[in-house]
Amino acid sequence: MYKLARCVWEITLACCFSCKYCGSGGGKARQGELTTEECLRTADELAALGCRRVSLIGGEVFMRRDWQTIVRRLSGRGVRVNLITNGFLMTDRLLEEIRESGTESVSVSVDGPREVHDKYRQAGSFSRALEALKALCGAGIPTSVISTLNAENVNCLAALYETLRSFPVYAWQLQACSPMGNAAKEGVPYRFDFGRVIDFVEKHRQEAPFALGIADNIGYFTPEEGNLRGVQNGKAVFRGCSAGISAVGIDSVGNVRGCESMYDPRFNEGNLRERSLKSIWEDPEAFAYNRKFRPDLLTGACATCEMGPYCAGGCRSYNYFTHGKLYESPACARTAAVPRP
Repeated sequence: MYKLARCVWEITLACCFSCKYCGSGGGKARQGELTTEECLRTADELAALGCRRVSLIGGEVFMRRDWQTIVRRLSGRGVRVNLITNGFLMTDRLLEEIRESGTESVSVSVDGPREVHDKYRQAGSFSRALEALKALCGAGIPTSVISTLNAENVNCLAALYETLRSFPVYAWQLQACSPMGNAAKEGVPYRFDFGRVIDFVEKHRQEAPFALGIADNIGYFTPEEGNLRGVQNGKAVFRGCSAGISAVGIDSVGNVRGCESMYDPRFNEGNLRERSLKSIWEDPEAFAYNRKFRPDLLTGACATCEMGPYCAGGCRSYNYFTHGKLYESPACARTAAVPRP
């Protein structure tokens, strides 16, 4: 039996932006998004399955009027809630609502210095994101930063680090842009050498005033592996894609998939208007791409890599959207074509 630990839940696709690399193509709410009653039922189902942590995303979470009601239901059932936001809508009233809702933490997206961040998001968005960071930290709300990297802003990590170190955030996570949604439509140059990011994290992680780490779609198993994922004990080893193993994704109309970054209908395992979350999660045929993984499914360099059976070929979503092969990482730092010093 697989135990559900984490969920990423897109509660609306409505957004005040339409970012060039938004994987879900956010902007307008979908027709038929889950009602408040349906969301509360989903919150109860997540808690009943033992889910310990839920990250609410959009679109923009705060574009949904009942976001606070959803958070309260989750936090009231003992589920820790993280909100992921672009920070553009932050106000004093919103800060108070975040505190009152029982939200555990908030993550703000910051993707580079002003000119780069605003280029991919919206003019003036960089300043508003930093204002949100200042306000959230000043209000005593645990706050982190998430940066989505592409071939352009990966060159700006040092400059962004100097900006962020002046804020009392508790963590900074670096993740790779994947060519899905708007990123595919806009032709965002998403390919870069993962080794450069690993070198950056290794150089700064001990001196950084916050936990500095990489997401599951960057790696894998270079000599620095245990120190790269934002945990200070040196033992945070990537153990393979967790989609459908310990994690689940839910979109705003109730589709359930192993990971909310697996944004393709082929990965939908069911819909909450037709089946309960429990029945979907416990279906022996669901999430087969991970639950029925075998090392002999690995292809390319992953098939001959000694660590292949452990990382299982890396991030399923990144693999699928970059070259369509689920069990072969196209940008693994361990087998990168570009030599690292």
